[in-house]
Amino acid sequence: MIIRHQDKIRSPEEIRKNFEKLGYICSDSIATAVYLACQLQKPILVEGPPGVGKTELAKKTSEYLSSPLIRMQCYEGLDEAKALYEWKYGKQLLYTQLLKDQLGDVMRGAKGLDESVERLHQFGDIFYSEEFLETRPLLQALREPEGAILLIDEIDKADQEFEAFLLELLSDYQVSIPEIGTVKATSRPIVILTSNNTRELGDALKRRCLHLYIPFPDPKLEQKIIASQVPDMGEALRKQVVEFVKQLRQMALKKVPAVSESIDWARALLLLNVENLDRDWIESTLNLLLKFQEDIEVVEPELNQLLQKMRQAGASGP
Repeated sequence: MIIRHQDKIRSPEEIRKNFEKLGYICSDSIATAVYLACQLQKPILVEGPPGVGKTELAKKTSEYLSSPLIRMQCYEGLDEAKALYEWKYGKQLLYTQLLKDQLGDVMRGAKGLDESVERLHQFGDIFYSEEFLETRPLLQALREPEGAILLIDEIDKADQEFEAFLLELLSDYQVSIPEIGTVKATSRPIVILTSNNTRELGDALKRRCLHLYIPFPDPKLEQKIIASQVPDMGEALRKQVVEFVKQLRQMALKKVPAVSESIDWARALLLLNVENLDRDWIESTLNLLLKFQEDIEVVEPELNQLLQKMRQAGASGP
């Protein structure tokens, strides 16, 4: 008996608690979106700045539901052949060479051009069957017998033409292959699309999806996230890390630190046996938080002021 995704999840609270056990600290809005996506069988469009856990959400959903994760990374120029299916042209060519000697038998007795073309057409249809079909992520997800988690990552990097191509799959969970026909989902996948908002997505795509925006977490939630990922870090230093990163996010930088950078920084400070944030430690590890030299040059003159604000917020050392 096939157990559907919606049969595995009873409430958003259950999702939140189980995700936390898997090391993913999520808000109530995230847990509710995953629950509704399962029960309503609708895709989720997850938007937000890079590094806040959009892709990780799909990974943890796959882990929680014990369903395969099928990921399609979007990029400019992505087309149907790379996303849906391709024909195994090498195999087709090999078989054509092997059957070349039988071509004469196929054509023997044909009367006129029309009959010859018809026989060739029947012969050619053999090479456009399931045996010669190379499935790609979208088709793989539809054919997964017990359902999959389909991650369409960074959809905003794909062209508008590809976005339009997705509409049939997102509304009807089916795709059309000219040589074979319509392929419908064996068991509907949970589809998670992510976007970093590098371009505006079309209304037609948004209408087909539940919308979830993941912002940078508030300090309390970010402390819980770091505690789950860097459990050996003391509470006082963890508060300092979160508060200092919060101050950086309020500055006009080319790229403000994401949650992933906060976690990396916390791990580095733990490895360096740092007990209390000071100017020297921050200067020597600032490149872990800021990815552009221009940003580092903007922040360094403000370090004393940033440290003062951090301490005024109650994040003092031991």
